[in-house]
Amino acid sequence: MGLRFGTDGIRGVANAELTPELALALGRAAARHLPAREFLVGRDTRRSGPMLQAALGAGLASEGSCVVDLGVVPTPGLAWAAADRGAPGAMISASHNSFEDNGIKLLSATGSKLPDSLELEIEAELDAILLGVRGRSVGSPAGAGVGEIVASHELVDAYVDHLVASVELSGPRLRVVCDCANGSAGPIAPRVLERAGVDAVVVSASPDGTNINARCGSTFASLLSERVVAEGADVGLCFDGDADRLIALDRSGAVVDGDQLLAMFAVDLEDRGELVNDALVVTVMSNLGLKRSLGLRGISVVETPIGDRYVTDALEREGLVLGGEQSGHVVFRREATTGDGLLTALKLLELVSRRGRPLDELASEAMTRLPQELRNVRVPEPGRLGSASAVWAEVTAVEQVLGDTGRVLLRASGTEAAVRVMVEAESHEHARSAAERLVAAVRRELGSS
Repeated sequence: MGLRFGTDGIRGVANAELTPELALALGRAAARHLPAREFLVGRDTRRSGPMLQAALGAGLASEGSCVVDLGVVPTPGLAWAAADRGAPGAMISASHNSFEDNGIKLLSATGSKLPDSLELEIEAELDAILLGVRGRSVGSPAGAGVGEIVASHELVDAYVDHLVASVELSGPRLRVVCDCANGSAGPIAPRVLERAGVDAVVVSASPDGTNINARCGSTFASLLSERVVAEGADVGLCFDGDADRLIALDRSGAVVDGDQLLAMFAVDLEDRGELVNDALVVTVMSNLGLKRSLGLRGISVVETPIGDRYVTDALEREGLVLGGEQSGHVVFRREATTGDGLLTALKLLELVSRRGRPLDELASEAMTRLPQELRNVRVPEPGRLGSASAVWAEVTAVEQVLGDTGRVLLRASGTEAAVRVMVEAESHEHARSAAERLVAAVRRELGSS
């Protein structure tokens, strides 16, 4: 098999790398290792979604699973439904990637991502099926034993009810601009915001199969800045393609990223005595200013590798209630099993409403950001980064220049053919020049694509 499970499921170019044949085989492998009476399946708005969903569903049904088709749904909506029904699920989405890509994420019956050991078992089963080693056996279901595929919108409606019941907005009616990224949030976010009592202007909610994440949503949040100001909005809300992350904008149109959201939520929970152990979970990508600012308030951080699955694992292990990533994945463990952009948006509006103060003031008080430069370097083989000695020599040189005033992080992306470069420093100029040095080193050693 060419594709493997990464930090966010199996992902690749639809119909080239992630083919219907692979999806069919994965459905069969998943049913064999996640046996259940029913299996929930959802997708985002990519053109390839229905094709891959049909293939995956056929594989599941061929092994006797009843496939419940939720249609277009946010990944956290599928996760919530899986936990509510006690049934495993599969989400067909490539999250923030462009429409050519697609992916398949498998979820357990608790609504959580699968442990690495179980993913390896499913990978081995998938390889065997694709190689013809373990094809359809004599005991494969037939007749009434064949699984059926049924559509259901009830679980999505129940998810909407759950979101609305999770918060209580008070005070003056808030005005927001909501960017749905032409993705999974489109059919749901307007309903949720209206029921929550929010005055919402909704944009990028007209998917055509090819415009998901296309210069809109959380990876292009700053493009919404002028619209937020023009509408006189209190808050801008930007989701990604599968609505599991949120990036916000304040009334001036300035971006409020996941780190700032986490800082605000942590301070608010601590003030109300609800931040368990006065700690939260973040990843190594989180801005150093987050750790410094919260440390002054006596709030500690548990640091994990990049990936919301590692955040949720740490939340469970440490018994904590809040965690997330700079990219906008925020996990409220009491209400959700994974990052949920819609829930985060409601929690943010509830916080602004309860505090009676604008978002920009709350964000600036919660943390002081260290200047940070993030670069994505497209390379043919990001996995070669680990052995690129010249790159790491350049990293050492940059770290010596920065000293204790900044830090460097390089990693191979788990979702794209790219190397992520992050530099933090006391000034934007120092961070930018250091990042440029490292980008040049990566391109020299690994090439570009």
